[in-house]
Amino acid sequence: MSLMKNFLPSVFVLLALVLIGFSSCTDSDPNPAPADARQVFLGVWSVSETETRLTYEVNIEADTKSQNGGVFIYNFANAGTSSNPAYAFVSGNTISLEVNQVIGDGWIINGSGTLSGSTINWPYTLNDGANLHNISAIYIKL
Repeated sequence: MSLMKNFLPSVFVLLALVLIGFSSCTDSDPNPAPADARQVFLGVWSVSETETRLTYEVNIEADTKSQNGGVFIYNFANAGTSSNPAYAFVSGNTISLEVNQVIGDGWIINGSGTLSGSTINWPYTLNDGANLHNISAIYIKL
């Protein structure tokens, strides 16, 4: 009986220590969000447009002067590298064009895309002065 009296408190102490040890373990996120949400959008992307059947590349670079997630998109809508870059804002997994901005040969663009993995699904409109084009673009990170 005295062995049981000495054994039971030891078991309870050991069990309490094990439970405390397990409760202090935390799962670390295998894909932590970057400090700057723009980071996952930056780089070179291969773009395929469904309506126009165009395939081209764009380069997304951070606007280092931006305090609100601004990025430059070079060759947006296949406007060419000599065209002014499109300007967009990143918030979470969404990238949105600055409203009614002009690029290329006087094209007015609007729209926003959603990032999923390494793909952006980006519907946008392009007004070329004669017609309003509804374009669906798929961006794939290179």
